[in-house]
Amino acid sequence: MTPLALLTYPDINPVAIEYGPISIKWYGLAYLAGLVLGWLYIRRLISTPKLWLGDKPPMTLERVDDLLLYMTGAVIIGGRLGQVLLYDPDFYFSNPAEIVKVWKGGMSFHGALIAAGLLILLFARQFKVSARSVMDLCCAAAPVGIFFGRIANFINSEHWGRTTTAAIGMVFPNGGPEPRHPSQLYEAVLEGLVMWFIIRFATHRMLALKRPGLVTGIWLIWYAIARATCEIFREPEPDHILNIGPFTAGQVYCLPMLLLGLYMVWSARRSEAPGKVSA
Repeated sequence: MTPLALLTYPDINPVAIEYGPISIKWYGLAYLAGLVLGWLYIRRLISTPKLWLGDKPPMTLERVDDLLLYMTGAVIIGGRLGQVLLYDPDFYFSNPAEIVKVWKGGMSFHGALIAAGLLILLFARQFKVSARSVMDLCCAAAPVGIFFGRIANFINSEHWGRTTTAAIGMVFPNGGPEPRHPSQLYEAVLEGLVMWFIIRFATHRMLALKRPGLVTGIWLIWYAIARATCEIFREPEPDHILNIGPFTAGQVYCLPMLLLGLYMVWSARRSEAPGKVSA
């Protein structure tokens, strides 16, 4: 007997704005909102000297504008290449024209993360700033983008959850007749909203930005935990080589994030104490 879903998938047109041949999708607006709001938040952190060791931010506001360009490239190019190489290489190599169609959805968070790490190292070297502090800034702003990105996944009806008999089940347009977990919303909450409050507490109460790398470590640890938890409810990528027993590819990709996060926290806490400061 097919269970009845309590929730109804909202009939949201993926196209937010359409004018003649020009159309702008919610998917693109979500990524734009995440990048712009993240950029504004980083500028706010840079403009708050008490958060930084010696009341000296690691870079100027002008450099934050440059950082936005680097991170935009990381999110779009890295996210797409990550989906192609890490999750669905057979499909995209058989249909190479689909690789550039980012407006259709299909962006890998882990791919964007790898690209962001590489571009942050390049940015730090080019502008002679602390790579760890730049990572901390990006991690402080990232929950905003993750939240909007997961909402975009939901609107695009992609990356939905496993079938369920729970009342919270929802029938997705392209997910078959069975109710499924709205796992995109679970991820929006745990990886986005909850992450933001955790990092905000770290930056403004623990003054974690005074220890370069600490915010990055906290972010990596929580994301690994949140994503691995959400993967329990999310439909795994079919036939992925890293779907090992009860573990999904997404959970396997989170393991190195967890280990790196633990190392970043350990190494940041071993650095010279910043001295007693008031929150």
